[in-house]
Amino acid sequence: MLIALDVGNTNVTVGIIRDGDVATARRAPTPGNRTAHELEAILDQLLHLDAMALNDVKEMVMASVVPAVTDAVTELADRRGIALLVADNTTVPIPIRVGEPASVGDDRLVNALAAARLYGKPAVVIDLGTATTFDVVAADGAFIGGAIAVGVGLGLEALASHTAQLPLVPLVMPQRTIGRDTVAAMQSGALIGHVGLVSELVRAISAELALDAADAPKVILTGGYANAEWAKGIPGIDAIDPLLTLRGLAILHTEIGHQESVPSVPQA
Repeated sequence: MLIALDVGNTNVTVGIIRDGDVATARRAPTPGNRTAHELEAILDQLLHLDAMALNDVKEMVMASVVPAVTDAVTELADRRGIALLVADNTTVPIPIRVGEPASVGDDRLVNALAAARLYGKPAVVIDLGTATTFDVVAADGAFIGGAIAVGVGLGLEALASHTAQLPLVPLVMPQRTIGRDTVAAMQSGALIGHVGLVSELVRAISAELALDAADAPKVILTGGYANAEWAKGIPGIDAIDPLLTLRGLAILHTEIGHQESVPSVPQA
């Protein structure tokens, strides 16, 4: 069995891959600095929800932005003899035209790969998570950079933790822009403001892409908030694909997995 791991700052998402695509996906809070044994228990619990177990896993493919979890998964794979393919600037099979390719988040490169293969080129991937990232794919399929903004949930958490009187409020789109109380005013600033931020950045990115490409970019929405009602109202979105990163990992494994993922040798 092949599983894909999307390790984000907030959640770890585990996808069971069948026939080159995601069959099921489960999510748990990112374990942070936990040991490989603790991570092993978390993965086993998630797989048991689909009547599977870690003992069934022969291969893993991973994109991670949390180095401690990357190390724990690597140790786990070594100990169990599981072949592990890690997505990074050396393994994702697309051109990377930025100043420091190694500094680009692995998930952003996987998103670019998935967008190009599944939705066409050029493309803009908006990943609504702890951060809101914009991953830009040129007409020739290259990752050429993008933008990174504070995620809507993190922004509200920062307001609540760094002010004396502002509460932590639910992510619900207010009926009016002019909030009549503190909660509504914060929701307006956070959600209507975030929709405006996303829309303006997509407009500006599309205008820059138009200098080199005749076709308008496909705009794909993904990430933990992709299915939220407020996110569905963002104008100009061509597709909503919450599992885009996992699907990109499945594509990565299909295209290069047999060449690059080397079975780990169990430690004595």
